[in-house]
Amino acid sequence: MGQGPRASLMPVEWLDRTQEAPAQSGAFSHQGGHPYARLRLWPNRSLPVAGFAGIMAFCALMFLVPLLPLIGTPVFWGLLPFLLAALAALYLFIMRNYRDGQLVEELTIWSDLLSLERTNPRGPVQTWQGNPHWTRMRLHDKPIENYITLSGSGRDVELGAFLSPEEREALFDDLDRLLKRLPA
Repeated sequence: MGQGPRASLMPVEWLDRTQEAPAQSGAFSHQGGHPYARLRLWPNRSLPVAGFAGIMAFCALMFLVPLLPLIGTPVFWGLLPFLLAALAALYLFIMRNYRDGQLVEELTIWSDLLSLERTNPRGPVQTWQGNPHWTRMRLHDKPIENYITLSGSGRDVELGAFLSPEEREALFDDLDRLLKRLPA
């Protein structure tokens, strides 16, 4: 995990952070070079792969319990397809959840440019750019608690909507402090 102004929360990673802002800056002319900071955000993964295997094994064993006394009877063959279908549905839904969890947001900060890139699991990569000195960062209570938006370049974009309210509030504080320290 990366280092941030405060201890890093599980789905928040500071990938790159220099002690001082780059010397070059310009309002409309992004100078490139090494970014001041990069931040990567992703949804919480509450079920690791080992836990997934354990859940599947546990469910398979629990489905066998009512079937054991019925082995050799026609009722066994009547129940077996439904229990296998339930197990297959559980597997498919958990795998779908893992695929949906591949969402990643990366915010890169230069002294003269903010760049947000959202990599969706099933869709195009979405990008947004703005000047950090003209971008307004807001913390809203609606539609969800501690909802972060960045406003600039004629658009409002959300940041970290998949994080918990406490994580979004900590992220807002860290980014606010960081953006205030950028040179003019």
